Amino acid sequence: MIDAVPEPASTLIAAAAFTGARRGELRGMFWENYSEGELLIARSIWNGITTDPKNRKSKAPIPIIPKLAAKLEAQRASLGKPKVGPIFSNGAGNAIDPDSLLRRAILPALDVCEICSKPESEHGRAIHEYERNKVLPAWRGWHAFRRGLATNLNRLGVDDLVIQRILRHSNVAVTQACYIKTVSEDAKAAMQRLETALNDTYVTPRPPRPGTKGIM
Repeated sequence: MIDAVPEPASTLIAAAAFTGARRGELRGMFWENYSEGELLIARSIWNGITTDPKNRKSKAPIPIIPKLAAKLEAQRASLGKPKVGPIFSNGAGNAIDPDSLLRRAILPALDVCEICSKPESEHGRAIHEYERNKVLPAWRGWHAFRRGLATNLNRLGVDDLVIQRILRHSNVAVTQACYIKTVSEDAKAAMQRLETALNDTYVTPRPPRPGTKGIM
């Protein structure tokens, strides 16, 4: 998805995917809170109102991986290398609403016709019916990036307490219950392993032990 949408939407999605920040926290990302490979989540902006993050533990720094750092530096350069102010800003220089960017840039890039590549909103009365290009990833909502980060870190073997600190939850039970999801591929693989084990136990012929005769 990062490669399928234009800037600055691409960098905004990367920030959501690689930090697990909430929608209001994405809007509240400022350059003065970003340095030395860390981004401090210091505020949340919801419906234009600036508040503290969701809970006491939510106000904390997040490590920034090199892939995201490179995109953030390109974003800074495109804005004239500011040292303060919102990382994602609109034409007036204010923090942009992620949902505004979603409507203007993200959905038009993802929801296009597989035949003519026109966005669904511009398809109109074409000579063919609109059929979404399923090669492109489907939009699942801003919160899906937060859940996805938790699930991927869990699959990589990261301790649940570490994932809790990255997502800045008040306690690890919230992380485990609501954010770490075993995806369907994992479930299928687990059941396939069970089937293999059963087949190996009950079906595969076993060579007779030394000194015993085979059962007729």
